[in-house]
Amino acid sequence: MTVLDSALDTGGPEYRSRREAMLAKLADLDAEHAKALAGGGEKYVERHRRRGKLLARERIELLLDPDTPFLELSPLAAWGSDYAVGASLVTGIGVVEGVECLITANDPTVRGGASNPWSLKKALRAHEIALTNRLPCISLVESGGADLPSQKEIFVPGGAIFRDLTRLSAAGIPTVAVVFGNSTAGGAYVPGMSDHVIMVKERAKVFLGGPPLVKMATGEESDDESLGGAEMHARVSGLADHFAVDEPDALRRARRVVARLNHRKAYPDPPPAEPPKHDPEDLLGIVPEDLKTPFDPREVIARIVDASDFDEFKPLYGTSLTTGWAALHGYPVGILANARGVLFSEESQKAAQFIQLADQRDIPLLFLHNTTGYMVGKEYEQGGIIKHGAMMINAVSNSKVPHLSVLMGASYGAGHYGMCGRAYDPRFLFAWPSAKSAVMGPQQLAGVLSIVARQSAAAKGQPYDEEGDAALRAMVEQRIESESLPMFLSGRLYDDGVIDPRDTRTVLGLCLSAVHTAPYEGARGGFGVFRM
Repeated sequence: MTVLDSALDTGGPEYRSRREAMLAKLADLDAEHAKALAGGGEKYVERHRRRGKLLARERIELLLDPDTPFLELSPLAAWGSDYAVGASLVTGIGVVEGVECLITANDPTVRGGASNPWSLKKALRAHEIALTNRLPCISLVESGGADLPSQKEIFVPGGAIFRDLTRLSAAGIPTVAVVFGNSTAGGAYVPGMSDHVIMVKERAKVFLGGPPLVKMATGEESDDESLGGAEMHARVSGLADHFAVDEPDALRRARRVVARLNHRKAYPDPPPAEPPKHDPEDLLGIVPEDLKTPFDPREVIARIVDASDFDEFKPLYGTSLTTGWAALHGYPVGILANARGVLFSEESQKAAQFIQLADQRDIPLLFLHNTTGYMVGKEYEQGGIIKHGAMMINAVSNSKVPHLSVLMGASYGAGHYGMCGRAYDPRFLFAWPSAKSAVMGPQQLAGVLSIVARQSAAAKGQPYDEEGDAALRAMVEQRIESESLPMFLSGRLYDDGVIDPRDTRTVLGLCLSAVHTAPYEGARGGFGVFRM
């Protein structure tokens, strides 16, 4: 085996400083995750419990196989907005009766589980993951529908929720709805468009229009139960396939539905794999606080891949990008990891070739980001950095094997694209608390704006305001810094979550397992024109 050595001095002051900085970031992250776990707050959680109901995550826990993990997705959705952290929705991947499923659960303690613009984005991302990876989709429903004050941002794009459910079904991917409470107005189409529907006695309420709306529209007097209760839908309308006496019974019935789906993975699970030779705990102290300081990504690779075994590809060429082959929880992967931040022509060409090789062999790709982008300057422009960078982006864009991305440090400019950022449809994308992503670094961006303003003043023959320039630069740096931080980006669903570096191997293993539920085949040609 080609086991990676480690030169990391875990007893040195530099390592300890980096570790302490990462632990501080993780503490901040835990505080934000706690807001999502708290739902609508103590008052509304208590009210929900007094009604004899389970919380969203409690429902998920009862649904899942005992002692199996739940990979929660987008837990910081809506962070930094006017809406609750988590966006009144829990989404993630878990195992039900041995079947990996995509699970969504409304959090009714947050404004009755009403959907806001971030809830919509989060639900659509969950459906995308289910469709791409052929994961059965289980919806745990209790929602009053759209958050009406924000309807202008929800109504038009919101129809995609129902479109997705029908497309999942048409693709042979099972959809199951378990209704615990309200599922009204447009929300009634969630059970209406699911393959299997379970409703809870005297709790589930599914109707296009509730009694007040019916009264206004038709003059008809009605009550909740006769209009949309679980028993009515089980006995009269036929919308309910299963009539549950309470919430635990509904979740038991959901598990039995999944057990009878006959849904099989495209690929068998690999045998148990040997863990890394080096301690994943060390990952806390690898990334420098100043992202301009380079670090060796092999130290990361050595702590996430099986047996720390890594066969490097072109180790002496394009050394700012480390590429090579490994296995992760038994799954083969090709890894591209930024070493010193900047991507030159050599790195771009190396990456394009490596991606083509992975596609020839049907091997998923893992991108570990720490890049400030492609190199600029006269020498590099004349050397063809544009066409070589385009070659790498072309390869990433047209590669057909599954891609996974982890932002460890910087992920700036077109380097973010070449390393398979969100716009390039990685199956999953996660960030470490140390990550930053933007069009460029804050100082560079502020400096560019300053130069442009200075040139504009000179062209007009006007004196330049140096004090104003300093204030502008400080303001821009502060804004760009705040907008490049992982919690800000995760709040906008530009990643699938901010994770503890120590959990990277586990998270990627769960993702690779989900990826192998669906068949895939790499591109055999079809990469478009590579400009040579």
